[in-house]
Amino acid sequence: MRCQQPGGERISKGCTFRWPIASRVDENDMLEVQVFNYSKVFTNRVIGTFRMVLQKVAEEGQLEVTDTLIDDNNTAIRTSVTIDIKYTTMDGTVGVWSDGEFLDVPGDPEGTFQFETDSLLSGHSHGSGSGVSPGRSIHGIPTFRKAGKGVFSAMKLGKTKSSKDDHKKDEPATLDMEYLDRKAMRLRGVGGLDPDCISLASVTAVTTNVSNKRSKPDIKMEPSSGRPVDYQISITVVEARQLVGLNMDPVVCVEIGDDKKYTSMKESTNCPYYNEYFVFDFHVPPDVMFDKILKLSVIHSKNLLRSGTLVGTFKLDVGTVYSQPEHQFYHKWAMLSDPDDITAGCKGYIKCDIAVVGKGDNIKTPHKANETDEDDIEGNLLLPEGVPLERQWARFYVKIYRAEGLPKMNTSIMANVKKAFIGENRDLVDPYVQVLFAGQKGKTSVQKSSYEPIWKEQVVFTEMFPPLCKRIKVQIRDSDKVNDVAIGTHFIDLRKIANDGDKGFLPTMGPAWVNMYGSTRHYTLMDEHQDLNEGLGEGVSFRARLLISVAVEILDTTSTEIVSSTEVQVEPVSNISESATGKIEEFFLFGSFLEATMIDRKIGDKPISFEVTIGNYGNQIDGVSKPSAAKKKKKEGRGESDEEESELIQQNSSEDEVDDDGDLVSVSSTPPMKPVITDRNYFHLPYFEKKPCIYIKSWWQDQRRRLYNSNIMDKIADKMEEGLNDVQEIIKTEKAYPERRLRGVLEELSTGCNRFVTLANKDQNQAGRTKLDKERLKSCMREMESMGQQAKLIRSQVKRNTVRDKLKMVQNFLHRLRFLADEPQHSIPDVFVWMMSNNKRIAYARIPSKDILYSIVDEETGKDCGKVKAVFLRLPGKKGFGPAGWTVQAKMEMYLWLGLNKQRKDFLSGLPNGFEENKAPRTSPCLQSVPPVSLVYNMKQVFQLRAHMYQARSLFAADSSGLSDPFARVFFSTHSQVTEVLSETLCPTWDQLLVFDDVELFGEAGELRDDPPIIVVEVYDQDTVGKAEFIGRTFAKPITKMCDEHYCPPRFPPQLEYYQIYRGNSTAGDLLAAFELLQIPYDDEEIRRALIAVHDFAVPQIKIGQGGRAELPPIDGLTDSDCGPILPVPMGIRPILSRYRIEVLFWGLRDLKRVNLAQVDRPRVDIECAGRGVQSALIQNYKKNPNFSTLVKWFEVDLPENELLHPPLNIRVVDCRAFGRYTLVGSHAVTSLRRFIYSPPDKMHNNWASPARLMNGYMVVTNGGSQSRPCSPYSRTPPHTLSRPAGDVTVNMDADPSVRKMDTVVKLDATSDAVVKVDVNEEEKEEKKKKKKKKKGEVEEDDETDESMLDWWSKYFASIETLMEILRAQEAVLAEAEEREDQEIAAEGADIKPDDLPVKGSKWKEKSQDKSRNKEKKKSHHAGEGTEKRSSKPKVDELLVYNKELEAEYDNFEDWLHTFNLYRGKAGDDDEAALDDDRIVGRFKGSMCMYKLPLSEEITREVGFDPNMGMFQSIPHNDPINVMVRVFVVRATDLHPADVNGKADPYVVIKLGKSELKDKENYISKQLNPVFGKAFDIEATFPMESMLTVSVYDWDLVGTDDLIGETKIDLENRYYSKHRATCGIANNYSVHGYNVWRDPMKPSQILAKLCKEGKLDGPHYGPGGRVKVANRIFMGVTEIEDENGLKKQTDEHLALTVLKHWEEIPRVGCKLIPEHVETRPLLNPDHPGIEQGRIEMWVDMFPMDMPAPGPAIDISPRKPKKYELRVIIWNTDEVILEDDDYFTGEKSSDIFVRGWLKGQQEDKQDTDVHYHSLTGEGNFNWRFVFPFDYLMAEEKIVISKKESMFSWDETEYKIPARLTLQVWDADHFSADDFLGAIELDLNRFSRGAKTAKQCSINMVQNQAELPCISIFKQKRVKGWWPFVARDENDKMELTGKVEAELHLMSAEEAEKSPVGLGRNEPDPLEKPNRPDTSLMWFVNPLKSIRYFIWHNYRWLILKALGLLLLLLLLGLFLYSFPGYLVKKMLGA
Repeated sequence: MRCQQPGGERISKGCTFRWPIASRVDENDMLEVQVFNYSKVFTNRVIGTFRMVLQKVAEEGQLEVTDTLIDDNNTAIRTSVTIDIKYTTMDGTVGVWSDGEFLDVPGDPEGTFQFETDSLLSGHSHGSGSGVSPGRSIHGIPTFRKAGKGVFSAMKLGKTKSSKDDHKKDEPATLDMEYLDRKAMRLRGVGGLDPDCISLASVTAVTTNVSNKRSKPDIKMEPSSGRPVDYQISITVVEARQLVGLNMDPVVCVEIGDDKKYTSMKESTNCPYYNEYFVFDFHVPPDVMFDKILKLSVIHSKNLLRSGTLVGTFKLDVGTVYSQPEHQFYHKWAMLSDPDDITAGCKGYIKCDIAVVGKGDNIKTPHKANETDEDDIEGNLLLPEGVPLERQWARFYVKIYRAEGLPKMNTSIMANVKKAFIGENRDLVDPYVQVLFAGQKGKTSVQKSSYEPIWKEQVVFTEMFPPLCKRIKVQIRDSDKVNDVAIGTHFIDLRKIANDGDKGFLPTMGPAWVNMYGSTRHYTLMDEHQDLNEGLGEGVSFRARLLISVAVEILDTTSTEIVSSTEVQVEPVSNISESATGKIEEFFLFGSFLEATMIDRKIGDKPISFEVTIGNYGNQIDGVSKPSAAKKKKKEGRGESDEEESELIQQNSSEDEVDDDGDLVSVSSTPPMKPVITDRNYFHLPYFEKKPCIYIKSWWQDQRRRLYNSNIMDKIADKMEEGLNDVQEIIKTEKAYPERRLRGVLEELSTGCNRFVTLANKDQNQAGRTKLDKERLKSCMREMESMGQQAKLIRSQVKRNTVRDKLKMVQNFLHRLRFLADEPQHSIPDVFVWMMSNNKRIAYARIPSKDILYSIVDEETGKDCGKVKAVFLRLPGKKGFGPAGWTVQAKMEMYLWLGLNKQRKDFLSGLPNGFEENKAPRTSPCLQSVPPVSLVYNMKQVFQLRAHMYQARSLFAADSSGLSDPFARVFFSTHSQVTEVLSETLCPTWDQLLVFDDVELFGEAGELRDDPPIIVVEVYDQDTVGKAEFIGRTFAKPITKMCDEHYCPPRFPPQLEYYQIYRGNSTAGDLLAAFELLQIPYDDEEIRRALIAVHDFAVPQIKIGQGGRAELPPIDGLTDSDCGPILPVPMGIRPILSRYRIEVLFWGLRDLKRVNLAQVDRPRVDIECAGRGVQSALIQNYKKNPNFSTLVKWFEVDLPENELLHPPLNIRVVDCRAFGRYTLVGSHAVTSLRRFIYSPPDKMHNNWASPARLMNGYMVVTNGGSQSRPCSPYSRTPPHTLSRPAGDVTVNMDADPSVRKMDTVVKLDATSDAVVKVDVNEEEKEEKKKKKKKKKGEVEEDDETDESMLDWWSKYFASIETLMEILRAQEAVLAEAEEREDQEIAAEGADIKPDDLPVKGSKWKEKSQDKSRNKEKKKSHHAGEGTEKRSSKPKVDELLVYNKELEAEYDNFEDWLHTFNLYRGKAGDDDEAALDDDRIVGRFKGSMCMYKLPLSEEITREVGFDPNMGMFQSIPHNDPINVMVRVFVVRATDLHPADVNGKADPYVVIKLGKSELKDKENYISKQLNPVFGKAFDIEATFPMESMLTVSVYDWDLVGTDDLIGETKIDLENRYYSKHRATCGIANNYSVHGYNVWRDPMKPSQILAKLCKEGKLDGPHYGPGGRVKVANRIFMGVTEIEDENGLKKQTDEHLALTVLKHWEEIPRVGCKLIPEHVETRPLLNPDHPGIEQGRIEMWVDMFPMDMPAPGPAIDISPRKPKKYELRVIIWNTDEVILEDDDYFTGEKSSDIFVRGWLKGQQEDKQDTDVHYHSLTGEGNFNWRFVFPFDYLMAEEKIVISKKESMFSWDETEYKIPARLTLQVWDADHFSADDFLGAIELDLNRFSRGAKTAKQCSINMVQNQAELPCISIFKQKRVKGWWPFVARDENDKMELTGKVEAELHLMSAEEAEKSPVGLGRNEPDPLEKPNRPDTSLMWFVNPLKSIRYFIWHNYRWLILKALGLLLLLLLLGLFLYSFPGYLVKKMLGA
């Protein structure tokens, strides 16, 4: 390729690029060449581009072109380029070109020229586990692998965007990399090839030098799945609605797995209200938990004798709930359907809450407010996001064709006996397949004794679609007389075989083979790994493969011939052709064992061999033998491992036997070898030069394409994950430019996605492609394309400040990619490597076959194919859990290659060079391409490894003292060394250099440099007796220096890095170390100079820490680390130190437990950091006063400059006993000192508090007159306080005389970063409108706003309403932010400028606000009195309801006093349920402050500076202090049931120090949501009694009471906090009424005190309602009303205004705690980490030396008000007629009306019967009287009744106020017939119609649209209401109408005017006017017959009579007419 410049100079680039392409070149394919201007420092700039269409090339095969380049604007420039293109089509079998074919390398005719460019990707491609192949292109720019063997896999040049923003990569880090790589390439002598044309973009793509993947391989040792965990599932069944059926008695059954619980039965209602809470506890592995089916069903009239009839069910799996946000559904409606009749439609709805809590999940329960909101069922269905509301029925067909390779499942003794007698040899397994889905089970038939059963059956499930159950479980089982056992299990994840997008597809799969894995194949009676066959945990061996397919068909439920039941059906299916699953190909697996080290000593020293198997091939011990079919199978090309084969291969034969067709036989295991001792824990195998190999041939369907696509995606994902880890590391270590690295990641992602689309689009027409393959490919391509576009887009939006948000988005991409990459249809089974000793299987590793699969296209190759990888073997199954799983069984360095047999010639290409193949001696003439049995390496390098072990921190506590005696052991290759043991510490600083000499490594230099072997570091705890105990392990890779490289920056000297230490799956600390691998010989002097240079550059003249300028050790003589001195880490690598002073505040010790049964009496605290420390004063008598007498001490210490390397600070408490003995009480390690670093305040900002405040997340919003609406419930200033101007606070700054209006300070929640603004004026308008509307429509209740009516609860409920509103607003803001983001993305896609958008956004915001406000308005219209008071919001003062603990909101009140937990005892591991809480032996209170010396003078010069207190000025003294503590307990919610009946009888217990208050006699019976409403006063003395415990116990009649849960509050921290948590500051100051000021100090006194303490000027009260504090002026009201309504002048309001805005005061300001209620979780030590309920409460504290506070405010629960509801039933009409008359067949009804308010049992009342109504009209004039107790605020009726005859006491229930009226037909001899009902919610029911005509069914159906009234406002209502019932088709129909009058009276009014029931005195009603026929017809049959005939035929009779008269007249006329006429004519 040549380039001609405009100046005429000619640049010759002899570069050749090659692309292997797997499909033909299309005529329209483009070739694009870009020429760059290369720059060392800045970005490479594109000079021009050349594009050509390859049509000519495709036709002719060769072409030479010279053409000009064009620039970005498509205009030609004067530079031309010459290229020569050749194109060769693929040759027959595989598209690999012969190696040197058209690559002309000058002077290299054999094509053996080596490109060594792996180094290009040096630090950024592949660590182990990162899975980026060395020849992998970053950024789609060609990189080459070795041309000697294999392929040049260069790729299509990606178009590199070159906008300026794009490559902001000009940082030194990149240059270093680039410089280094080029240098390295030159050193390797890369012939005439200028590195520019390669390293172009691959280096620019690398954006920073943080590469944690490279040095920190990510290896997980212990299997995480399969271990049981605690789960708690809580379900609240609130109510059911619209149940189908007449007059039913419904019960709800909740069923999870096999556990069932029932609600109580509600009689005779279609909308029962339960509000019952159920808790299920499980201890199972996560997979089992999430597959459990949760089933809600409604059963009709169940009792002891009969099971009842099922109305409908709803099911979903627990996993669906767990994957919801917050792991819960809250107040959602589950739609019921009938499993026996799928045509029936919806059977009703259940409203419920479902939450699944695992250990450590905290559930944010939405605040339990009043459920007044209209229930919009359709909008709140219980369905996950994205599932359509209308779900349809569907059939799921699982077709089971056949299985292969089953293991034997019976002993062979019986079989041999049979064989001897009958002479037949039978397979020892009787398999059948069982399919489980959505809680239903289907089974195929049993195929007797067959290893290769053929079923050809399908299992059909009928289930709603989309199903809420994610997985189908398919299990092959062995049928047995005693019990059936599973052979293998496979789960089909429906999400992976379907796509719910608009271009999606229904679930489909196969026909495809699925592979099943489980326990080892040899048969034992009791298989210890049986769980693995059930699908729990990772299978350790191949079990079988099964050919299945899945299809789904949506049913049309309207068609007639549909089977309506959902029973599982099993039916036969036709067979499928052999080729349907793909063409069978011969595969070849090759493996070589380069190293086997770290073999566990427990195995013993018997010879060890390794076996590799793929499927059953290669398995010599327990593969299945098939003698009869073997030969036949072989010819077909598909065979299990055959018996002849097994006989030919004597165990481990190293000879190649040859079959008659000239095929080679597999060698699947290495020769046995005796292990050699490495150290006291591990052996290794002495392979040295001779590396054993294995190879296996196997036959599988060729479905490589699936794996290829998976591999491409996996590689993109791996690369992305690596990039994201880099970004996180950069952010964590606070290095510069994380955004650049993120941009690089996104660029790579979009390139990768485009690349996927190109590659995956190939061979579409391969044999055996299933529907799923095609659909999946389409959807993957769509997804990848859109992901690539979004990545580009997001890349352009990545800015410095958006890195974190964008990082979250990119992580979503990563999850998405991983999901897509997981291929649901298997092809080749996984490869297992087993370590065998003594012919027993010991340990295994499982390697997915896709990871080692070969392809000629580089991206499609598996990430470990043809690479040497470290493989760790582990114990199988449950043996691998717990401590046994932490040990490494063996560490292997392995090379694996899997590919088609015809691609075999590449199988050695990835091995480290320098070997000779050692083939078995030939026994017969045969092919030459026999694989080697072993490799002999004659090329080896000698290295020295230096391990710089600096320190570890936060180690696991392994001794009973709560500390450890740690030492580290480093393993590398076959060597190991240990550091010294440091006793009694969790943060050892070893500061030790371990030197490994003469390490021999095999392989080629370049590969060792790029991918050195893994170093394993294990940390142990030294015990005086017995073996050292394992603490944890970490993995590292050294930085390698070859002998031809220089020891110089940027790679050397290496930097110390933190490596995470793992103990199983839990972390056990961090190791700070650096590792370097130096090839011998190296230049000692150069290394020394480099180290000194680095050191001096960093710190010119500060003294070096201990260890000084130690030279590097002399090499000779130091081979054994045991002799020889301990070498310190050399300077230049060790951190640079500076002098710091650490001041320690010693406050006191709390809650110290006994040590060895003796109490702690004279404790002392020792503080130590980096070898220096300080001791506190001795506490003389811990009992009397646990505080220290001397408060502040300090010490000086040398610490690293880099804050991230700071060593931990250790706090230890010792008890000083007699005779100078000390015992350790407990210790605490402060891992990060950063929060204690003092930074001096900036003098510039002393006036304005914002800079300081921004740190705490406050934000001051200054915005003219608009009132900001706070986003968080915690800073709410109500929008309208009584008489405030619109701008809340006026702040006057001295500098700026103009008055600034300030909004409220909005504290931004971590979750939201937007502020919602609503214009105040607008809101006031709204208020006025509301009022006007009220006046027109409704009678406004005056009594509610009356002060005397309001109590504390009014305030509380109003506040909760506010909280809910704020949460709603927050949600709206978040939703809006998301919408905005989507809009932006859409807009960018459509090229709109984002600047046009804010307008849209803000409009939308207002709209949503309006919406919510209108909603509120609507509500307040129809609401009862409870909501009424909310609409008049400003009148009720509010407090703040925190839906979490106060501590969470105010940073644990550690504003200056911190609490450190002291630990003692061994730490528990997560499988033992020991939590750290059990190890806490006490708490140390104090603080630290550290700063660099010297400190500036200004601080110490301030007025009143006390030098003894150092930085801790103005801290209160810590003498004992007496305090009165007042605890208010409001209520508890969602308590864990404690009794058998699923309820509890809770009461409160309060403990503080020695005093305990039990409120046992006031327990609340059978209630899980008790309202306590109690205040408790306790006196306490701080510091002795400072921990308040509030517990809720369950009262029991017999036995002790059980603890439900408790919460602990540290009162001392609250008391001393600057936030003033003693008594919350109310919103308003009033001297009487419900909102009376609680604090003994008035606001003005509090303000004066705060100003004095903060040394502030003020407060100065001025005229006109102003007050000045410091330099702020606040405005407020100055008069107050006393009880008599007189107004007085006062400053209190002003002072209160300042207090409420105290956070704005400069320097000392902080938020003061408002009047509040906090919600605290209740915990129970028996269920650690799982909430047992929540308690709402608050605490006030009053010092005893101050004036005493007033009496506690009364928060006792509101007593329900007594009411009487009088209902007069006047008439009914149009009631349907039920009975038929005997004689006449006449329809009639004997009507009566029944009504009740509380429940059918309690107070049902019936009218008398109106017999024999023929028209449906009934006249009653009958009065019902219902007395009831009613809670206004909650809109509930309260009833107390005994639950059953055995109940000890009455239980209080709260039920909604609903009046039920039913109309019945009375029968004498049979049960009465139910005709219809109407239910009126007394708070909201539609107005009755004026006449019967106007009354229609619409009044029930469209209730939401019609105006509603509340009986509590109207008091008296009369009208007609419809009776309705559901007919057979579940449609509502009108069954009658009733005229009724409702009259509500309070109990007092009712006493004054009493009335009688029915028609009795007093105030009797007149008798109804009923027709005679209502008498019995047999009394007067004629009368009634006459009545019948008359009644029914009267019109007919009248018409007939009329007609008769007419005819008579006519007859008379005709009769008399002639005579009359004659008379007239004759004139007579």
